Amino acid sequence: MYEQTTDQIIRMKAATKSGAAPLTPQQLAAQETQQKYGKPERGWREQVYTVIFEAETRTGRAFDLVLIGAILLSVTVVVLSSVASVAARYGAWLTALEWFFTILFTVEYFARLSCLQHPVRYAKSFFGIIDLLAIVPTYIGLLLPGAHVLIDVRILRLLRMFRILKLTSYVHEYTVLGRALLASRRKILIFLSFVMMVVFLLGTVMYVVEGPDNGFSSIPTSIYWAISTMTTVGFGDITPRTDIGRTIASLMMLLGWGILAVPTGIISAEMTVQRSSKLVTTRTCPTCLKEGLDDDANFCKNCGVDLPPLVHD
Repeated sequence: MYEQTTDQIIRMKAATKSGAAPLTPQQLAAQETQQKYGKPERGWREQVYTVIFEAETRTGRAFDLVLIGAILLSVTVVVLSSVASVAARYGAWLTALEWFFTILFTVEYFARLSCLQHPVRYAKSFFGIIDLLAIVPTYIGLLLPGAHVLIDVRILRLLRMFRILKLTSYVHEYTVLGRALLASRRKILIFLSFVMMVVFLLGTVMYVVEGPDNGFSSIPTSIYWAISTMTTVGFGDITPRTDIGRTIASLMMLLGWGILAVPTGIISAEMTVQRSSKLVTTRTCPTCLKEGLDDDANFCKNCGVDLPPLVHD
């Protein structure tokens, strides 16, 4: 793991004693990246690192905006290439644009690896794999012209669509949503397991009540109908004919609204917790040197001594 130099530690202590302001989410993300992958101390690699990984800087923000635009445009090219009439008329332009974006993302990928002290760690990370998936399909089509025999072209287009996931690394709200989903996963899984039990039970009941004569030919088919009904989709390919069956279907439709509302409420509550959680600070107790004290604290939570007033720069 990346180790801070003596000068960096001294600067951190100086900021702590002067009452440094809480770190923003972007600064925390940059700090985490620096600790995990390592930031070069000097030279061109340090400059490239600042542009690519430090979104708080002017050049970093400009780089992120350009890359977000490139991602959206490249995905648009992939979408248009799947339309037969558009591909037939503008196929050459779409191919040229596809290669342009592929080369651009290739340069970006290797630039990221070259400016890190631990490039293998990034290459094996989630976003490192996404970056690789964004460029591999085009090269597969070039190096293996007969690949379409073994690999459906639609699969290659699907892999190119992974570029859209690169956007999640540039918007903090995606991180908040991801943390909220992770924190509420147990509640959601418990709720989904309850829903599945209800679906299996009511699907079986409908199989008994309606029977094969009314389209409920088996329990799996009845469960399929129960899922489509509870999610308020209702394709209409299977419909209950008896009064009891219609009553059960009506209850399931009403229950379907709760299925949509409950997980939404769970995730929303967790996102509120994520947003309201206090940011990490570098404030330190001058007596016991306890770090990470709240910026509004009057006493040290470790030793209880009075804290000096926090003065923001």
